[in-house]
Amino acid sequence: MTEATTPIPTDGNAKQDNAPQLSPVAESKRIDAMDILRGIAVIGILLMNIEWFGRSLQELGSFDKSLTGLDHAAGWLIRCFVEGKFYKLFALLFGMGFAVMLIRAREVGRPFGAWFTRRMAVLFVFGLLHMIFLWGGDILHDYAFAGFLLLGLVLLLQTGRFSRFDNPKSILRIALIWLAFPFLASSAVGLGFGAWFDHDKLTARWDKDIRIEALVNTRMESLVAESEGATGEARDTESENSVTEPSSESESADEELSEEEQIEKAVSEKVEQKQEQDVNEAKEIKALTEGSYWRATKYRFNHALQVLRFTPFFTLLILLPIFLLGYWLIASGVIRNHRENRHIFKPMAIIGMSFGLFFTIGGLTVMGHPAADISGVLRATGGTLFFLGQYVLCAGYLGTIILMLGSQSWSAKLRRFAPLGRMALTNYIMHSLILTTLFYGYAGGLFGNISRAPQMLIVAAIITFQMYFSSWWLGRYRFGPLEWLWRSMTYKKLQPMKVSP
Repeated sequence: MTEATTPIPTDGNAKQDNAPQLSPVAESKRIDAMDILRGIAVIGILLMNIEWFGRSLQELGSFDKSLTGLDHAAGWLIRCFVEGKFYKLFALLFGMGFAVMLIRAREVGRPFGAWFTRRMAVLFVFGLLHMIFLWGGDILHDYAFAGFLLLGLVLLLQTGRFSRFDNPKSILRIALIWLAFPFLASSAVGLGFGAWFDHDKLTARWDKDIRIEALVNTRMESLVAESEGATGEARDTESENSVTEPSSESESADEELSEEEQIEKAVSEKVEQKQEQDVNEAKEIKALTEGSYWRATKYRFNHALQVLRFTPFFTLLILLPIFLLGYWLIASGVIRNHRENRHIFKPMAIIGMSFGLFFTIGGLTVMGHPAADISGVLRATGGTLFFLGQYVLCAGYLGTIILMLGSQSWSAKLRRFAPLGRMALTNYIMHSLILTTLFYGYAGGLFGNISRAPQMLIVAAIITFQMYFSSWWLGRYRFGPLEWLWRSMTYKKLQPMKVSP
């Protein structure tokens, strides 16, 4: 598409007051594939997020090892097929939306930078309000921050020095290299580790890890016993003796002391981390289950201050390169003309689904093994495989859905998700409103009482309602309620709401 190499209009370019005004994309110009993908992503995000309305966010990213039977199966399958895949799909769609709005601005000859900055500022405020007043797991503020960065990057590509990169092919190359960097770095570390640690060194490290873990468990048991009124003196003495007792091996006393000091330091650090984790988790659960709405809001406010520190790293390392990929899908015309680009989406579907499942299942198997609780090497290996599987499987989902849209029968079925996607912001916030009312102590009080399998029934009920509600609403109004508010604040005037007869 020629628009991909056209410079972005800046505010200084707007010389005529009677130039065409920017306005929301007309119904006839919407890309159906994006609405459908967005609707499916909303379902995936709810499948993932519901767990964290009834479980502490301090444990975010970890698997609940107390689950058994159907609950374990539901939790494991959600982690395999959903976790980390659909917020990435949503990020991809965000980048696509950015490109659509940019092209629309060029078509009407109006400046884009200030308008999009205002749009992201409004979304950032929405995210903060959501995180403070409803649920601490918000991701809207991350998308908004990444949107600012994406705008800056695209504007940078318009400058003379970097203008040679302002084309779809270069943007794709930048995005892929950016995405590959964490895995290349992990591979480099793995190569160095494998070359340095022979079997004897690995065995010694494993023995040391086992010993540290045993001492940590003993120390934690002592602390629990003390907190319940037990003295724990015998256990503490045993722990200290096990750390400082001399070795019978023929090594110098200084070397053995140094080794023991290292073990003691590692044990102390792990115990301190576990204690801090337990304290933070207890504070969160108490605030969300035993207090008033105001107390929960005060906790969420303090939690938000902590979370915002990590937003720049999360957006730079993960979201921004995915945004660039989404930008490329529109700028290149690949997604708009997806029926003519089956040669791209077919291998994406086959490779993404097969290799994505392979990496994901392999990573989960390694991380789920009890040895991974002891060995940091196994945790890092499993985590890297799982993280890689998220990207590859997400690509598989994208390719598969786009291929299905090429079939008339499947396209008709998938269009049912389009209204859900057109009201994605409203539906996302509605999830938090429904689930906090259901789970938190100031309302339904079911926090921790609904396990993973029954949670799937709640998801089914919410999505069924939202699909019918979204379709009914959009039959009468042009936008969802929050979409309307977002657009009105972005354009600085109230947007027409009702559908013209």
